[in-house]
Amino acid sequence: MEATDLLKKVRQIEIKTRGLSANIFAGEYHSAFKGRGMTFSEVREYQYGDDIRNIDWNVTARFNHPYIKVFEEERELTVLLMIDVSGSREFGTSFKYKKNIITEMAAVLAFSAIQNNDKIGVIFFSDRIEKFIPPKKGRKHILHIIREFITFTPEHRETNISEALKYLTNAIKKRCTAFIISDFIDDDFEDALKIANQKHDVVALKVYDKRETEIPSIGMIKLKDAETGQYQWADTSNRAVREAYSRWWRETDDATRRLFSKCGVDNVSVRTDDDYVKALISLFKKRI
Repeated sequence: MEATDLLKKVRQIEIKTRGLSANIFAGEYHSAFKGRGMTFSEVREYQYGDDIRNIDWNVTARFNHPYIKVFEEERELTVLLMIDVSGSREFGTSFKYKKNIITEMAAVLAFSAIQNNDKIGVIFFSDRIEKFIPPKKGRKHILHIIREFITFTPEHRETNISEALKYLTNAIKKRCTAFIISDFIDDDFEDALKIANQKHDVVALKVYDKRETEIPSIGMIKLKDAETGQYQWADTSNRAVREAYSRWWRETDDATRRLFSKCGVDNVSVRTDDDYVKALISLFKKRI
């Protein structure tokens, strides 16, 4: 992509997503994602029922009367965007590929974070960690992230969500809010998700295309697995083939939802031809 085209694309995404963040999400984001740390606020006289572990012994000795330290919730968050860059994100049938929706949603979340004075970082993953952008603040940092969303080319095309979650758990020491944006076409990541969500606040954003839910009757077609590159012929005029595929999709989707619920992970699904704004707002309101 030429530099001028890239700058134009970055600018378009910035204008659209920054506006959404400022006008729609600001209040909901602030309420839905609260700081988890505690910071010292003041010292006051001890009152019946106060936790004696918070007694400030230096002040108590000075005034010969018990005083306690008062703490308040630390508002500032560290936000991590975990972006699935495997081959399946390049699928799409209705004006937008999954990767376009992923980019816009991630940019909206990034601007929402910055407007609330939060740090924002990114983990790009396939079946391994492709790139890590450490959390920082500021518009310059956000624009760098958006450029990466547009231009980043992964070295691998398969998916390993478990590996990405293990990296989050081990590499990010301070508790953070982690948005994992993926189609979640993968297996065996329950344990890693459960552990990651115990240390961090993990939120799952599932992006899919309507054509992934069913196959139309158009005769023999050659299907390519975007992640493995393998081809397979399918007779879509055969009703049993179409029904078997639709059943597989429903069962897989239901299993993923149950998994999120079991692990206590807030989640929302976004179809490429749907309004992701409504989906994000519903997620935010659910957390308030």
